[in-house]
Amino acid sequence: MVLDAYRDVADKVLLPLARRFSKVSPNTLTWSALVCAAFAGIGFLFRGVLPLLFGALFVFLNALLDALDGKVAKITGKASRRGDFLDHILDRYADVLILGGITLGPFCYQWPWLGLLAIIGVLLTSYMGTQAQAVGAGRIYAGVLGRADRLVILFGAALLQAVYDPNSLAVLGIDPARYTVLAWTMALFAVLGNLTAIQRAVATWRRLT
Repeated sequence: MVLDAYRDVADKVLLPLARRFSKVSPNTLTWSALVCAAFAGIGFLFRGVLPLLFGALFVFLNALLDALDGKVAKITGKASRRGDFLDHILDRYADVLILGGITLGPFCYQWPWLGLLAIIGVLLTSYMGTQAQAVGAGRIYAGVLGRADRLVILFGAALLQAVYDPNSLAVLGIDPARYTVLAWTMALFAVLGNLTAIQRAVATWRRLT
Protein backbone atom coordinates (compact mmCIF):
# COMPACT_ATOMS: atom_id res chain seq x y z
CA MET A 1 0.00 0.00 0.00
CA VAL A 2 1.60 3.20 -1.21
CA LEU A 3 0.10 5.47 1.44
CA ASP A 4 1.55 3.39 4.29
CA ALA A 5 4.75 5.40 3.83
CA TYR A 6 2.82 8.51 4.90
CA ARG A 7 1.04 6.95 7.88
CA ASP A 8 3.01 9.02 10.42
CA VAL A 9 2.15 12.23 8.58
CA ALA A 10 -1.53 11.25 8.44
CA ASP A 11 -1.55 10.45 12.16
CA LYS A 12 -0.39 13.98 12.98
CA VAL A 13 -3.55 15.27 11.32
CA LEU A 14 -5.95 12.52 12.34
CA LEU A 15 -5.12 12.18 16.04
CA PRO A 16 -6.03 15.79 16.99
CA LEU A 17 -9.20 15.44 14.91
CA ALA A 18 -10.01 12.11 16.55
CA ARG A 19 -9.75 13.74 19.98
CA ARG A 20 -12.35 16.30 18.88
CA PHE A 21 -14.66 13.41 17.98
CA SER A 22 -13.92 11.47 21.17
CA LYS A 23 -17.51 11.87 22.40
CA VAL A 24 -18.88 10.30 19.23
CA SER A 25 -19.27 6.53 19.13
CA PRO A 26 -16.80 4.87 16.72
CA ASN A 27 -19.69 2.84 15.31
CA THR A 28 -21.58 6.06 14.57
CA LEU A 29 -18.59 7.25 12.55
CA THR A 30 -18.50 3.91 10.73
CA TRP A 31 -22.18 4.16 9.78
CA SER A 32 -21.72 7.80 8.79
CA ALA A 33 -18.91 6.76 6.44
CA LEU A 34 -21.33 4.36 4.74
CA VAL A 35 -23.91 7.13 4.30
CA CYS A 36 -21.21 9.30 2.70
CA ALA A 37 -20.35 6.46 0.33
CA ALA A 38 -24.01 6.20 -0.70
CA PHE A 39 -24.13 9.94 -1.44
CA ALA A 40 -20.89 9.65 -3.43
CA GLY A 41 -22.34 6.83 -5.51
CA ILE A 42 -25.47 8.89 -6.17
CA GLY A 43 -23.35 11.84 -7.27
CA PHE A 44 -21.52 9.70 -9.82
CA LEU A 45 -24.81 8.62 -11.38
CA PHE A 46 -25.26 12.05 -12.97
CA ARG A 47 -23.37 14.02 -15.58
CA GLY A 48 -22.09 17.51 -14.86
CA VAL A 49 -19.57 19.40 -12.79
CA LEU A 50 -21.72 19.77 -9.67
CA PRO A 51 -22.60 16.05 -9.36
CA LEU A 52 -18.91 15.20 -9.81
CA LEU A 53 -17.86 17.66 -7.12
CA PHE A 54 -20.65 16.30 -4.92
CA GLY A 55 -19.35 12.77 -5.45
CA ALA A 56 -15.75 13.81 -4.82
CA LEU A 57 -16.72 15.58 -1.59
CA PHE A 58 -18.44 12.50 -0.21
CA VAL A 59 -15.59 10.22 -1.28
CA PHE A 60 -13.33 12.48 0.80
CA LEU A 61 -15.73 12.38 3.76
CA ASN A 62 -16.01 8.60 3.50
CA ALA A 63 -12.22 8.29 3.59
CA LEU A 64 -11.93 10.71 6.50
CA LEU A 65 -14.59 9.04 8.63
CA ASP A 66 -13.22 5.59 7.80
CA ALA A 67 -9.83 6.70 9.08
CA LEU A 68 -11.29 8.39 12.16
CA ASP A 69 -13.47 5.59 13.51
CA GLY A 70 -10.49 3.38 14.32
CA LYS A 71 -8.51 6.28 15.80
CA VAL A 72 -11.42 7.32 18.01
CA ALA A 73 -11.94 3.73 19.14
CA LYS A 74 -8.28 3.45 20.08
CA ILE A 75 -7.90 6.72 22.02
CA THR A 76 -11.20 6.22 23.89
CA GLY A 77 -10.56 2.57 24.72
CA LYS A 78 -13.65 1.49 22.77
CA ALA A 79 -11.85 -0.72 20.25
CA SER A 80 -13.63 -4.07 19.99
CA ARG A 81 -13.91 -7.09 17.76
CA ARG A 82 -17.50 -6.17 16.99
CA GLY A 83 -16.42 -2.70 15.91
CA ASP A 84 -13.69 -4.13 13.71
CA PHE A 85 -16.17 -6.60 12.20
CA LEU A 86 -18.73 -3.86 11.53
CA ASP A 87 -16.08 -1.63 9.98
CA HIS A 88 -15.02 -4.32 7.51
CA ILE A 89 -18.60 -5.14 6.51
CA LEU A 90 -19.62 -1.53 5.93
CA ASP A 91 -16.38 -0.74 4.10
CA ARG A 92 -17.28 -3.41 1.54
CA TYR A 93 -20.76 -1.99 1.09
CA ALA A 94 -19.19 1.47 0.74
CA ASP A 95 -16.83 0.21 -1.97
CA VAL A 96 -19.72 -1.28 -3.94
CA LEU A 97 -21.86 1.85 -3.57
CA ILE A 98 -19.13 4.17 -4.84
CA LEU A 99 -17.81 1.99 -7.65
CA GLY A 100 -21.33 0.86 -8.54
CA GLY A 101 -22.36 4.49 -8.96
CA ILE A 102 -19.51 5.07 -11.39
CA THR A 103 -20.25 1.85 -13.28
CA LEU A 104 -23.93 2.72 -13.74
CA GLY A 105 -23.32 6.42 -14.34
CA PRO A 106 -22.55 8.38 -17.52
CA PHE A 107 -18.76 8.13 -17.26
CA CYS A 108 -18.37 4.36 -17.57
CA TYR A 109 -21.63 3.18 -19.13
CA GLN A 110 -19.94 2.04 -22.34
CA TRP A 111 -17.51 -0.09 -20.34
CA PRO A 112 -19.67 -1.79 -17.65
CA TRP A 113 -17.33 -4.80 -17.56
CA LEU A 114 -14.57 -2.48 -16.32
CA GLY A 115 -16.72 -1.56 -13.36
CA LEU A 116 -17.49 -5.21 -12.68
CA LEU A 117 -13.80 -6.16 -12.76
CA ALA A 118 -12.94 -3.20 -10.52
CA ILE A 119 -15.55 -4.22 -7.95
CA ILE A 120 -14.37 -7.85 -8.06
CA GLY A 121 -10.77 -6.74 -7.55
CA VAL A 122 -11.68 -4.47 -4.64
CA LEU A 123 -13.77 -7.10 -2.88
CA LEU A 124 -11.21 -9.87 -3.40
CA THR A 125 -8.41 -7.61 -2.13
CA SER A 126 -10.24 -7.15 1.16
CA TYR A 127 -11.31 -10.79 1.31
CA MET A 128 -7.75 -12.04 0.87
CA GLY A 129 -6.53 -9.78 3.66
CA THR A 130 -9.06 -10.99 6.22
CA GLN A 131 -9.12 -14.61 5.02
CA ALA A 132 -5.41 -14.78 5.75
CA GLN A 133 -6.21 -13.94 9.35
CA ALA A 134 -9.03 -16.50 9.41
CA VAL A 135 -6.68 -19.34 8.46
CA GLY A 136 -4.05 -18.31 10.99
CA ALA A 137 -1.62 -16.42 8.75
CA GLY A 138 -2.34 -13.02 10.33
CA ARG A 139 -4.10 -10.14 8.65
CA ILE A 140 -2.35 -9.04 5.47
CA TYR A 141 -2.39 -5.47 4.18
CA ALA A 142 0.32 -5.87 1.54
CA GLY A 143 -0.17 -5.07 -2.12
CA VAL A 144 0.00 -2.21 -4.58
CA LEU A 145 -3.51 -0.86 -4.02
CA GLY A 146 -5.10 -0.62 -0.60
CA ARG A 147 -8.39 1.06 0.28
CA ALA A 148 -6.79 4.36 1.26
CA ASP A 149 -4.92 4.42 -2.05
CA ARG A 150 -8.15 3.79 -3.97
CA LEU A 151 -10.03 6.57 -2.24
CA VAL A 152 -7.26 9.12 -2.80
CA ILE A 153 -7.04 8.17 -6.48
CA LEU A 154 -10.82 8.25 -6.84
CA PHE A 155 -11.07 11.67 -5.20
CA GLY A 156 -8.44 13.06 -7.57
CA ALA A 157 -10.03 11.37 -10.59
CA ALA A 158 -13.44 12.85 -9.82
CA LEU A 159 -11.96 16.34 -9.54
CA LEU A 160 -10.03 15.83 -12.77
CA GLN A 161 -13.17 14.58 -14.51
CA ALA A 162 -14.96 17.74 -13.39
CA VAL A 163 -12.43 19.97 -15.19
CA TYR A 164 -11.73 17.55 -18.03
CA ASP A 165 -12.09 19.09 -21.49
CA PRO A 166 -13.54 16.45 -23.86
CA ASN A 167 -12.61 18.56 -26.87
CA SER A 168 -8.96 17.66 -26.32
CA LEU A 169 -9.76 14.10 -27.38
CA ALA A 170 -12.31 15.06 -30.02
CA VAL A 171 -9.61 17.00 -31.88
CA LEU A 172 -7.67 13.73 -32.18
CA GLY A 173 -10.68 11.95 -33.60
CA ILE A 174 -11.33 10.02 -30.37
CA ASP A 175 -14.86 9.78 -28.99
CA PRO A 176 -14.57 11.51 -25.57
CA ALA A 177 -17.65 9.70 -24.26
CA ARG A 178 -15.79 6.40 -24.55
CA TYR A 179 -12.63 7.46 -22.72
CA THR A 180 -13.40 9.37 -19.54
CA VAL A 181 -11.11 9.91 -16.57
CA LEU A 182 -13.36 7.80 -14.36
CA ALA A 183 -13.46 4.99 -16.93
CA TRP A 184 -9.65 4.90 -16.96
CA THR A 185 -9.73 4.95 -13.16
CA MET A 186 -11.98 1.90 -13.13
CA ALA A 187 -9.58 0.19 -15.54
CA LEU A 188 -6.74 0.97 -13.13
CA PHE A 189 -8.71 -0.45 -10.21
CA ALA A 190 -9.61 -3.54 -12.25
CA VAL A 191 -5.95 -4.29 -12.94
CA LEU A 192 -4.31 -3.22 -9.69
CA GLY A 193 -7.17 -4.42 -7.49
CA ASN A 194 -6.97 -7.96 -8.82
CA LEU A 195 -3.16 -7.81 -8.77
CA THR A 196 -3.28 -6.84 -5.09
CA ALA A 197 -5.65 -9.73 -4.38
CA ILE A 198 -3.20 -12.12 -6.04
CA GLN A 199 -0.28 -10.61 -4.10
CA ARG A 200 -2.12 -11.17 -0.82
CA ALA A 201 -3.08 -14.71 -1.81
CA VAL A 202 0.56 -15.54 -2.59
CA ALA A 203 1.75 -13.93 0.66
CA THR A 204 -0.80 -15.96 2.63
CA TRP A 205 0.15 -19.18 0.85
CA ARG A 206 3.80 -18.66 1.71
CA ARG A 207 3.02 -18.04 5.37
CA LEU A 208 1.09 -21.30 5.54
CA THR A 209 3.92 -23.50 4.26
